[in-house]
Amino acid sequence: VFTTLALVGMLIIPLNSFPWVLNSILEAKVSLERIQRFFKLTNQDLQAYYALVSPEDGQTSVLMSQGTFSWLDPDGPDQNGDRGADPGESKGSLRLHSLSLHITKGSLVVVVGKVGCGKSSLLAALTGELNRLSGVVFVADREGGFGLASQDPWIQHASVRDNILFGRNYDPIFYQTVIEACALTEDFNVLPNGDRTEVGENGVTLSGGQKARLALARAVYMDKDIYLLDDPLAAVDTDVAEHLMKKCVMELLRGKTRILCTHRVEFVDKADLVVLMDNGTIVKTGTPAEVLPLVEAVPKRRKNDQHVTEKAESEQQEEDAGSSSDVGLQEEPDLMGAELKQEGGLAWRVYWSYWNAVGGALGASILLSLLLMQVSKNASDWWLSHWVSALRSNGSSNVSCSSSFSSPHLLLFSPGGLMSPLSSVRALPSGNISSEVRFYLTVYSSIAAGNTVFTALRAFLFAYGAICAATVIHSRLLGSVLKATVSFFDTTPMGRILNRFSSDLYTVDDSLPFVLNILLANVFSLLGMLVVISWGLPWVLLLLLPLALIYHRTQRLYRHTSRELKRLSSITLSPVYSHFSETLSGLGTIRASGSSSRFEEELSRRLERNQRCLFLSVAAMQWLSIRLQLIGVAVVTGLGVIAVVQHQNKSVDPGLVGLALSYALSITSLLCGLIDSFTQTEMQLVSVERTEEYCSGLPTEPQQHHAQLPPAWPHQGGLELHHVVLSYREGLPNALDGVSMVVRPGEKLGIVGRTGSGKSTLFLALFRMVELDQGHILLDGLDISTVGLDQLRSRLAIIPQDPFLFSGSIRENLDPCERHSDHQLLDVLQQCHLSAVVLRMGGLDAEVGERGRSFSVGQRQLLCLCRALLTQAKVLCIDEATASVDQKTDKLLQQTIREKFRDKTVLTIAHRINTIMDCDRVLVMHAGKVVEFDTPAALCQSDDSIFQRMVG
Repeated sequence: VFTTLALVGMLIIPLNSFPWVLNSILEAKVSLERIQRFFKLTNQDLQAYYALVSPEDGQTSVLMSQGTFSWLDPDGPDQNGDRGADPGESKGSLRLHSLSLHITKGSLVVVVGKVGCGKSSLLAALTGELNRLSGVVFVADREGGFGLASQDPWIQHASVRDNILFGRNYDPIFYQTVIEACALTEDFNVLPNGDRTEVGENGVTLSGGQKARLALARAVYMDKDIYLLDDPLAAVDTDVAEHLMKKCVMELLRGKTRILCTHRVEFVDKADLVVLMDNGTIVKTGTPAEVLPLVEAVPKRRKNDQHVTEKAESEQQEEDAGSSSDVGLQEEPDLMGAELKQEGGLAWRVYWSYWNAVGGALGASILLSLLLMQVSKNASDWWLSHWVSALRSNGSSNVSCSSSFSSPHLLLFSPGGLMSPLSSVRALPSGNISSEVRFYLTVYSSIAAGNTVFTALRAFLFAYGAICAATVIHSRLLGSVLKATVSFFDTTPMGRILNRFSSDLYTVDDSLPFVLNILLANVFSLLGMLVVISWGLPWVLLLLLPLALIYHRTQRLYRHTSRELKRLSSITLSPVYSHFSETLSGLGTIRASGSSSRFEEELSRRLERNQRCLFLSVAAMQWLSIRLQLIGVAVVTGLGVIAVVQHQNKSVDPGLVGLALSYALSITSLLCGLIDSFTQTEMQLVSVERTEEYCSGLPTEPQQHHAQLPPAWPHQGGLELHHVVLSYREGLPNALDGVSMVVRPGEKLGIVGRTGSGKSTLFLALFRMVELDQGHILLDGLDISTVGLDQLRSRLAIIPQDPFLFSGSIRENLDPCERHSDHQLLDVLQQCHLSAVVLRMGGLDAEVGERGRSFSVGQRQLLCLCRALLTQAKVLCIDEATASVDQKTDKLLQQTIREKFRDKTVLTIAHRINTIMDCDRVLVMHAGKVVEFDTPAALCQSDDSIFQRMVG
């Protein structure tokens, strides 16, 4: 009987594992199918994309003949998100058709057209990012790649210098020439470590103009034959735009083929060829004189005082920034520090946090169900032992049966000899089952049924507890990250955050409950086993103490190693996620420049570092397994010797000895599983430790709740800034340095200044994205620092410099709270000149794609304007809202803003001076300070006014 029990017990582990194995097979099947579908996507085949036969003249740089292109894959579903374009370049269902273009080597080609007409898509077609449906594309020296400066600048998480070099050797003379041509010299003077300053992921520490010029400098330093410049002049002011056009495009890149997309048509007269696009096709090509009459609203370009102004501003900025730059060069630490790694054992708060996530009552119920399950299991085994002993006792008092019934594999110890066959037990009478047997069988079946119920209850409660814990931890983690300060995101790579929301949360969701379930089952099984063995073989207690010491020492060595390897594995996985995210966002730039192999090598290097930790973790696990197996052999041997000695002394019950030995036969696997599950649980709890770091250790925005504000606040929209000082982090120069001003209710204020002068920082201070170091801001007489963040931000409206759209429909992006009717949504789309585009895409339910990639950058800015028009905020902040739209659309939008926000306070940051000439007053900023603040007419009448020189 007990041999049979031992054999059945050995089957329990593989039988329990079978559902998990089956589940893993199904998960692997789903994953492999997903990978297979990805592998079946159409690869970028440049050999088939470009024409191999070059024109006979030898002077052709780019040739396109009757080309038709689409972002959608004609052979399958929309794989727009997998085509690898830079964010913002996908244009949804826009198709370029009947494109014919001939560009000679060394010429400057300017591409103009209204917003969303296909300018960026034209450049993407040249780099092979679109699907060529028909026609011919020829590019001279395509193996050398392109120098691409995308409209939405892609900046790596590296230093300024590394971004410009982009893996190429450092040439100090050419490098200096490039940064001067791209107007970066003054910016280097104010950056804490000059060009050694880390810019963060996607250049979070730089202004929009600085990112645009940095991306331009990277493209120029590549020293390619063909340059594709996608509106690099949109995010810079007039002075810088003229400098870039003259020093970079016209002089440094002279002799190169340059294709420039721009809305600043004041520079079109410098082009050798002008291309006018509309609705995905080329309307007109020709000289500036031929095309310019077709382009509306061509402003006059300033002719004088340019060099004087640039020199004066340069001298002033160098003087203001000199001291702070010197200090930063010595003391400024790395922007992105190394990820924190805990040392030593897990803190008790980690266990406590997981217990709290499960819930005290639910956790206690799980432990109680485990106890009842194990008690019922031991009770059933004990009852069987008692039954066998009773049967043998009755058999011994009657007759001895023939040994011909002996079965060598069913043997029990007995007081009468070394071994006695089980067949010596009295044979049951034939016919009806006796009442005694029925009694024993009924009790045994009842206990077994109870064990089944308790086992099912334990499984249900544990599954429910794991779901509750995962839900609570995810909610806490998400809530903490959403409440984190802006500085946290500036100094934390995206890979670290993604690692916690992907790998660590998967561990909390799946791996941790699995091993914790096994651990608790093993713990209670071991306790039950020790009780039975101690009862049946009391002398075994002498073996437990040294055995416990051996196991403790073995598991301690392994635990320390496995725990630290798990931490290293988690930390080394973050750079892999960061590299994935960074590479995918800049894939268009990477492939256009021919740098794919370098990024593949970098990914392999980071992945190998992570795999080393995983390999060592598996090797350490095998080290533990071998030692546990050897210890298990010693345990079984020791129990056997003790049983023989006690049997000779006739001091034990043979039934209990048999039960004890049946348990001892499986104690090896149980102890091995216990130590393995314990160490694995501790390893998985490292993920709880890492999520707890973000749940309780992040710098968060103030969450205090203030008194309820009046529903109409702010009812006028008056603003007062008093001695406002702000820096993004300790040790950095002040982004706002003593700013004081008063904005009257309903006033229209234009804000100008060189890129990086603090214009956008004003808006961040108003929305309390960054808290003030000194001073205070009053909105309708109320200090905004005393207003709850949710209340403050819900009463203001902003059109950001970098427009952002969420994945989802157009309706969800415009009206996420569902407060407006479809008629109102279509009305604002009509006012922002987007109704035709939206209808072409399928209406308000059309998907905008990840980060709004179905729209151009200009169209995304217009959608953000639509959102602002739907609000009833008394204060509207416009940060370069129309920088990426054409001049004609810009005029219409400015008129719409003036009409819809006639009685509201509007703060407008602009590089196009003509867009703010009708403002009530103009604020000129420089190096975080207010330089000028007056009406446009008064400033233009002053000979020494900076604004007057900007207007020209």
